[in-house]
Amino acid sequence: MPSGVNAAMIARPSPEQFADIHRRFQAPVSRFDCGKMCAPLNGGEPVCCSTDHAIPIMDKAEYKLLRQKSDLWRPFRPKDKHAREVVSDMATSCIATECKGAKFCERDNRSLACRSFPFFPYLTAKDELIGLSYYWYFEDRCWVISNLGVADAKFVREFIAAYETLFVLDPEERGAFRDQSAAMRRTFSRWRRPIPLIGRDGGYFKILRGGRMVPTDVDTFRKHGPYRSDKIYARAVKEANAAAAT
Repeated sequence: MPSGVNAAMIARPSPEQFADIHRRFQAPVSRFDCGKMCAPLNGGEPVCCSTDHAIPIMDKAEYKLLRQKSDLWRPFRPKDKHAREVVSDMATSCIATECKGAKFCERDNRSLACRSFPFFPYLTAKDELIGLSYYWYFEDRCWVISNLGVADAKFVREFIAAYETLFVLDPEERGAFRDQSAAMRRTFSRWRRPIPLIGRDGGYFKILRGGRMVPTDVDTFRKHGPYRSDKIYARAVKEANAAAAT
């Protein structure tokens, strides 16, 4: 931040501007109900709808908008060390939230983070928004991450448009996702793995060490955890059901 500039002086998106973003970002990730794939392994609730796995972070203006429309959302109260760390690391313009759960979902009142999950806008080291990658720490829990081909083309278009709009309104958000993308590059470089990417105009790509982007086939992307095969998934569901019955 430039010297002499107070954070309070920087323009923030308004609730009305978030309402416009939400209105134009309605497409579901996929025609499949992906929650039905991960819920059997997560006590019956989709991973992305449980604060045990993902704590929704909203801009305060977005939270104000959603609270005006519904009682779906409330402030999140951390109950363990990890959750307290997540909350303490937030920007002052944001708030940690939680909803009533998947059974009570109101699709028109989902947050931007909910609409986007498990994806985030991937920016290159030159600050170019080139597509969608995913929050890699959910690889072992999110079915979509192991099946990137299910992401709908309309979802990709609306995702890119939503974040391009947000970045104009809130350059700090662009910076946050630039940092997220850089963290992914460091992590995948350490793992010696290419970064999977859905291109902003469609298609599938790998980001190699050094940042080179090369086209690829979606079937080359790695599968993870219980989603590595139908056999492994069926066994994992059977074990989860047995554990729940005891």
